[in-house]
Amino acid sequence: MTKKLAAIVGGLLLAILMASMDNTIVSTSIGTIVGEMGGLDKFVWVTTAYMVAEMACMPIFGKLSDMYGRKRFFIFGIIVFMIGSALCGMAESIVELSIFRAVQGVGAGAMVSIAFTILFDVIPAKERGKMMGAFGAVFGLSSVLGPLLGGYITDHLNWSWIFYINLPLGFIALLMIALFYKESKEHSRQKIDWAGSVLLIGAVVCFMFGLELGGKTYAWDSPQIIGLFAGFAVLAFLLVLVERRAAEPIISFGLFRSRLYTTSNLVAMFSGAAYMTAAIFIPIYVQGVLGGSASNSGLTLLPMMVGSVVTATLGGFLMAKLQYRTIMIGTLTMLLVGLVLLSQITVESSRLAITGIMILIGLGIGASFSVLSTAVMDSFPASQRGAASSTLNFNRSLGMALGITIFGIVQSHGLLSKLSASFVDGAAAPAGLNLSDPYSLLNPAFRQSVEPQVLDTITSGLSSSIGATFAWSLVPAVLALIAAFMMTKGKMNPAAEGQEELATAH
Repeated sequence: MTKKLAAIVGGLLLAILMASMDNTIVSTSIGTIVGEMGGLDKFVWVTTAYMVAEMACMPIFGKLSDMYGRKRFFIFGIIVFMIGSALCGMAESIVELSIFRAVQGVGAGAMVSIAFTILFDVIPAKERGKMMGAFGAVFGLSSVLGPLLGGYITDHLNWSWIFYINLPLGFIALLMIALFYKESKEHSRQKIDWAGSVLLIGAVVCFMFGLELGGKTYAWDSPQIIGLFAGFAVLAFLLVLVERRAAEPIISFGLFRSRLYTTSNLVAMFSGAAYMTAAIFIPIYVQGVLGGSASNSGLTLLPMMVGSVVTATLGGFLMAKLQYRTIMIGTLTMLLVGLVLLSQITVESSRLAITGIMILIGLGIGASFSVLSTAVMDSFPASQRGAASSTLNFNRSLGMALGITIFGIVQSHGLLSKLSASFVDGAAAPAGLNLSDPYSLLNPAFRQSVEPQVLDTITSGLSSSIGATFAWSLVPAVLALIAAFMMTKGKMNPAAEGQEELATAH
């Protein structure tokens, strides 16, 4: 690899790491932020604003990069992300922080949707699998590294530095791309689909806010949540009508005529939903059932991170030798087995057993970050790869968001029913345990204040509800495996792609 190409790859890796990590980096810092600023009733917006803005902008920037070129929109994304990061660090209220997080999300939407496409464009075909593996590893690594880094920075510096750290990293990424990335391909300038863009943003905003606020800020049957989902349904219907008539639609439904593309998107969505159950509920299990600290529960995810890096990298190497479907079937089987084992956990399960299962889960999800990112672009020319890649990232994020919400409802309802059965009379519940907020049992002070017998009853209910949730998560895991079996028998063909690149250059 030349120094010029290494600089481009380095800039892309930094951008992916920053954008993906900021999805979760505030999770371990939000308590400190709320304690300093107030606004406990609005803290959910800090995470939601970033996620909604990022998801809404992914397809738009992916399509625009196909039409007008990758470089300008990627650099735009880095600059907006850095501006948003600086403003977040200077925020003086939760409302301000939430607004600035949305600005960050716009920049992240541009970076994530375009980075994989630039990599596919600039890396020679024979080295593409290896580089996609490295990118997949970073993508998987960021989801676990974010909370750990956020907690460390908050404890040893100040919470504002979880945002300020993006400024030097973003500046380095900006220089690397601005100085060394030279676009050589022609891009056809078409009329921007403004109607489709507005409808897409509106539909995503309604849907994601409905998921994030339902059952937390508002009841699921409240007028606010019903109105958000109704708005999503209407806007999504209008979006389909508009996009089918648009000359250059933001959502290119024609891409889904490719079986490999469609099944890859399904695998990403379903596997993302299944994977998030482990990422969310294993730390809760370690803290609430095994009695670990908050920091120790977060470190439990490290084995999963290691496993995902291994198969993300290995998947990149194997793409030129094995079919995409073969790699995905093998790894998703490990994900399925890992979730089956998690569904059997009890209060007697050991930390060693949990660690082994987490490694298996990581091995099961890792390849999806590298293999699917390549598979969705494999069937299309450069003029459509931005839209193809951004749609995959959108559907993966959508699957993860649905997984967090749906299985969060399943687990909390299961836990609440078991605790209500144990403490039939509300007055009989131990002081400090709010049955409408069962996660109060994770509070170390509460755990030390109750009698051992009562604590055993509570932890047994928590363990049982989490195990049942993992059993339900087998549904999307099985659907992901079925979708993998339906993928075509295609694989990466460096020789053919190299001839195509040579023809394009001439």
